[in-house]
Amino acid sequence: MPLPSRQEIALGIITVLWGGTYYIIQMALKTSGPLFFIGVRFLIAALFVVCFVGRKRIMEGIPRAEIWRGGLIGVVLAFGYICQTIGLLTITSSRSAFLTALYVPLVPLLQWIILRKAPSKSGIAGIFLAFVGLVLLAEPWKSGLTMSTGDGLTLLGTFSYAFEIICVGLFALQTDSRRMAFVQLVAGGLFAFCAMPVMGEHIPPFSWGWLSCALVMGVVSAATQLVLNWAQKTVSPTKATIIYSSEPIWGGLVGWCTGDVLTTCTLVGAGFIVAGVLASEVKPRWPRFRRTLRGGAVRETPLERKRRRRPSMSDLVIRSSSED
Repeated sequence: MPLPSRQEIALGIITVLWGGTYYIIQMALKTSGPLFFIGVRFLIAALFVVCFVGRKRIMEGIPRAEIWRGGLIGVVLAFGYICQTIGLLTITSSRSAFLTALYVPLVPLLQWIILRKAPSKSGIAGIFLAFVGLVLLAEPWKSGLTMSTGDGLTLLGTFSYAFEIICVGLFALQTDSRRMAFVQLVAGGLFAFCAMPVMGEHIPPFSWGWLSCALVMGVVSAATQLVLNWAQKTVSPTKATIIYSSEPIWGGLVGWCTGDVLTTCTLVGAGFIVAGVLASEVKPRWPRFRRTLRGGAVRETPLERKRRRRPSMSDLVIRSSSED
């Protein structure tokens, strides 16, 4: 097994950090509204990107194509964060983490709808397993075939994350990753602030609670956008998604450590979701896989078939003696 590359290690660290962000957001919502917190978080993250990369490399000569592409991704990303953050007002952080992980099997489904690219058999299996896990999380035998408002908003944000991944895949190789990260964060922060009067949200009074959480989340968001745009140029989508699939595990673990109750049905449903995440991206080579299971009895290799057809010296001797 080859050692993981720097890019893969960086994605793994980012995934672990994601697992703890759900609880931090819940803490921030005690003293701030969701839209204001997201706006401050994104703009702080944009400021950190400028500090990490340098003002000249980002601000000078941004093409119009990168502005509208980054702006589109930033608005979609901010909409997903808004839905997820509002959902955290009524559901636990561990439940939000497992529901958010559904974006992985949703990506091939949206690619089928938007890009007319049919999902593979493993993608269909992942979608089915994730749907079973979602039903188990909803527990329809207790409250009927309905989900709470927080669950619905979190799922809506999950669709936004899946659409954002598709957009990043379309634009990543055509743009500068550092400028794209900056434009995404600025566009997302401005979108959240503009949505405040529409949603009837007001600026909260100053509190060290929401400010400290916004600073922490700003650093995480800046590092996330920089690492994602940098690492996914060399790490394949399959490997990246398998790394991301551990996010709900870390989120559930952090939620459990902070007092979330994880019932048996919740754990089983979360297991189905994680299995769907892995199944949608792991694509085994079926002929080789079957030969491994059956000891090579299913299909011969071309070399074995050639050797079997080539006559041996004993065959030649027997044939010549029979002819005489």
